[in-house]
Amino acid sequence: MQKIEVEILGLSTSPASNGYALILQEKNGARRLPIMIEAAQAQAIALEMESIKSGRPMTHDLMKAVIETLGATLVEVMINDIQDSTFFARLVLDTSEEGVDARPSDAIALAVRFSAPIYVAAEVMDEASFEAEGAEDSEHEDDDESESYAAAASTESSSGKVVQSPSRLEILAQELQKAIEKEEYETAAIIRDEIKKLGGSAD
Repeated sequence: MQKIEVEILGLSTSPASNGYALILQEKNGARRLPIMIEAAQAQAIALEMESIKSGRPMTHDLMKAVIETLGATLVEVMINDIQDSTFFARLVLDTSEEGVDARPSDAIALAVRFSAPIYVAAEVMDEASFEAEGAEDSEHEDDDESESYAAAASTESSSGKVVQSPSRLEILAQELQKAIEKEEYETAAIIRDEIKKLGGSAD
């Protein structure tokens, strides 16, 4: 299975779901993979990344201690599948070739504690990632733009030719691009799924 190494770009709050979007950035690339996670897992990842230690071991600290006590170490984390917008991951230990199934959020919380690399299967990256726009392009975006793409069935140009309004897929593609540029990753993920339901491509 071809795999792509990623790193944690950051955590973005998601008011709609009271959770967080964990943003993974392709190393040496422009693609970003947002994964929706719960607040507890977001806290576990953020605390370790900021080197903040609690008075008592948290769940992922306990898991790390158990793995080490059993004489093993975490070699890597692999996000290996996506089904119905749900991601799946595996923990690869040096004592087992098969690995252990895990939620991506738990797997990544352990990865940061072991300083283990994080990988995404190429097929998953191709299906669910977004390509980040350059800073120069985003500077020209109007954040207050409120244009409706679903206005009329058709409009007439100054030349007198009838210009058809965008199709549903075209509308969603434009909305997807805006969401990515504004780093509204939860919205982007929802639009991406809608495009796929309509038989389009989210590239």
